[in-house]
Amino acid sequence: MAGFFSRLKAGLSRSNARLNAIFVKRMLDEETLEELEDELIAADLGPAVAERIIEQFRDTSFGQDVTSDEIKDTLAREIAKVLEPVAVPFTPDPARKPHVVLVVGVNGTGKTTTIGKMAHYYRQEGKSVMMVAGDTFRAAAVEQLQIWGERVNAPVIASKTGADAAGLVYDGLKRATEEKADLLLIDTAGRLHNKSALMEELAKIIRVMRKFDDSAPHSVLLVLDATTGQNAIEQVRVFRELVDVTGLVVTKLDGSARGGIVIALAEQFKLPVHLVGVGEKAEDLRPFSADEFSRGLLG
Repeated sequence: MAGFFSRLKAGLSRSNARLNAIFVKRMLDEETLEELEDELIAADLGPAVAERIIEQFRDTSFGQDVTSDEIKDTLAREIAKVLEPVAVPFTPDPARKPHVVLVVGVNGTGKTTTIGKMAHYYRQEGKSVMMVAGDTFRAAAVEQLQIWGERVNAPVIASKTGADAAGLVYDGLKRATEEKADLLLIDTAGRLHNKSALMEELAKIIRVMRKFDDSAPHSVLLVLDATTGQNAIEQVRVFRELVDVTGLVVTKLDGSARGGIVIALAEQFKLPVHLVGVGEKAEDLRPFSADEFSRGLLG
């Protein structure tokens, strides 16, 4: 775990480099507060969170000399306040065999890799996992999932490129139910440029799935790439129009100076942030911790 935290901290160091520039002992006057607010917004925390943090400083320390540690402590507390309610581990429901997880997101966010890493994580927890290569338009996505399947010893239900995704998902759900799998992870296409086609496809997958199990999917996880910053907020809006998103996974926090976006997402949508990714390896996807994240963000 320490290794994961150090990678998270190293990844977030780009986000905190800008903040650290203003963490020097100084008097908290109006000019300093404005500068701090600008930097918080630039770090993608979002205007609402930035404003609340500044109000906190204004109420408690205005006109006083404050040290960098005092600023960091207040910031960490306020950030943790926003993040703690959404730091919810993803736990498959043992009453469901399988617990069906529909994984959505635009292409390029690391959706397929996230499914592979989730399979690895839950296989290590002793759960039986199956995957469905439901992004049937991208041969690379199907191959990628099959490689993960071999690596983590989890079956992958796949078909030829261009096959009907809903039919494939139905087959996967049927097989996972027969084999009493704990978890069924379903990859989906993420071509946002044609929203209506994507909407129809996701609606069809869910409709067909419910012919077999009217409670499925039990979770809909949206995968977001931290490096896209404010774009991630728009993606949450769009996908919530398409499907009932139940939780978020944020990837690529190791390569981003936009780590603050997690705070903006938490503030705006209040959706559980289940997992965060900080690298390419199977172990680099972990349950989200509000405390670790706020400490990492503030160095």
